[in-house]
Amino acid sequence: MSKTFQTISPIDNSIYVERAYSSDEEIKRALENAKCVQKAWFKTSIKQRAVICLKAVDAILEKQTEIAEEITWQMGRPIQYSAGEIAGFADRARYMISIAEEKLQDVQVKEIEGFNRFIRRQPLGVVFAISPWNYPYLTAVNSIIPAIMSGNSVVLKPSAQAPLTAERIKQVFDSAGLPAGVFQYLYLNHKSTKDLIQHEGIDYVAFTGSVQGGHAVQDAAKDRFIGLGLELGGKDPAYVREDANLKTVVPNLVDGVYFNSGQSCCGIERIYVHDSIFTEFVEQFIIEVNKYVLGDPMDPSTTLGPMVRVSAADFVRQQIKDAVSAGAKACVDSDKFPADQSGTAYLAPQVLIDVDHTMSVMCDESFGPVVGIMPVASDMQAIELMNDSDFGLTASVWTKDEAKALEIGQEIDAGTFFMNRCDYLDPALAWSGFKNSGRGCTLSEIGYEQLTRPKSFHLKRKES
Repeated sequence: MSKTFQTISPIDNSIYVERAYSSDEEIKRALENAKCVQKAWFKTSIKQRAVICLKAVDAILEKQTEIAEEITWQMGRPIQYSAGEIAGFADRARYMISIAEEKLQDVQVKEIEGFNRFIRRQPLGVVFAISPWNYPYLTAVNSIIPAIMSGNSVVLKPSAQAPLTAERIKQVFDSAGLPAGVFQYLYLNHKSTKDLIQHEGIDYVAFTGSVQGGHAVQDAAKDRFIGLGLELGGKDPAYVREDANLKTVVPNLVDGVYFNSGQSCCGIERIYVHDSIFTEFVEQFIIEVNKYVLGDPMDPSTTLGPMVRVSAADFVRQQIKDAVSAGAKACVDSDKFPADQSGTAYLAPQVLIDVDHTMSVMCDESFGPVVGIMPVASDMQAIELMNDSDFGLTASVWTKDEAKALEIGQEIDAGTFFMNRCDYLDPALAWSGFKNSGRGCTLSEIGYEQLTRPKSFHLKRKES
C-alpha cells in the first residue's frame, strides 16, 4: 500500500500536491492529544472560544487570494469564483459563533420549590470530520466551527484532492491561539479512515460525500453507539410555474445548474417547466448557457472550468450519450466550446430535452454541467416528478404565488425547499436531507444539538 498520495490538478493533469499518509503512530498521537485537550477546552468559556474562532476567521480572510489559487489548482473552479468560498466560510463561521452562547446555554425547566433542575448541553468529545473536494472549506466549516464552539476537539480528514484545506485551517487556528490538539488533521486512506471511525477515541463522525461513502461510514460505525452526520448529495429539482418571471428565473437556474461545473450537492440537476411556457423557457435557457466560457480556470475570463477528473467528465459524457440514444435531444453545440476535448476533464455545458425518468441523467446524480428539462401540465405532475428520486436534499419552485409555493413545498421530499432561489445554504437554517441525501443536520441552532449531548441536573436543595 502506498505511503504517499498525489493531488492531480484537473487544469493540466500535473501533480500539484504530494503528501505522506499519516502513520499509525501519528494517528495514535492525534487521538490521544484530542481526547486529553478536549477536557480542558470544555472548561474554557464560550466567550473565549468565540474570541479564538473569530481570530481564525480573520486570519483566513487575510489569505483569501492565496487560498483561492490553491482551490482552483486543486479542483478546477474558475479563479474569479474561488475567493467567494473563503468569504462563505467566514459568513457561516461568524453566524455559528454569534449564536453559540445563546444556543449552548442551560435549558431551564419549570421551577419547583426546593429543587434546581436544568438540562446542560455537553460536548460529545472528539469529532471526526471528513470533508470533500468540491467545496473543501464551505463543507468543512459546517462541522468544525460548531464542534469547537461546543467544546469538542476536532480531527479533520480532508479529501486527497484538496489536502491544503486542512493545512490552511490548522495554520489560522494556530495563529489565533487555539490550544494545541483542539484542531488536528490527518491524511488517511480508506482503511485508516475505517479504523479511526471504529476507534473508541472518536465520539462523532461528520461526513460529506457520496452515497457510497456514506454507506461505508455507516458500516464502519455499526458496532458503535456514536452519532453520524451524513450529507450525501442530491439530484435536486426545480419547478417553473406558468406565472414565473423568466427574465429572473432563467439566469438564476442556469447558474444553479452550471456553477462549479455542476459539482455541487445542491446544484440543480433536473428542471420541470409548465408546458405553457416550456418552449420560451428552453430558448432563453440555451441562450444563457451559450454565454459560458469553458477553459483554463486560472484565466480570469473563464466562467466554466474543468471537472475534477477525467473519469467524472466521462461519466457525464456517457449519461448524455445514453440519453440521446434513448430519444433525448441535446440543445447545445459542444463545438462552440473548443476546450471540450475527449480524454480531458473539460466538458461543455449541455441541455437535454425530450427526456424522461427512464434515463440515468434524470435519476442518477450527474455532478456535472448537464441538465434535463421536462414539460409538465400541472403542479400535481411537477410534485410527483420532483419526488420521483432516491435523493432529497433541496428543491425549488419559481413562482409569484407564495401561498402556492408553500403548498407545493409541503409536499416535496427535501431537506430545504426554496421559492425563487436555489443552490444556496443559509447558516440560520438547518442543512439536512431526505432519503439518500443523508441524515442528521449541520448549521442553525439545531446543528448545535448534533454536536452536544443533553445532561440533566436534578438538585434537591434540602435533605428530607
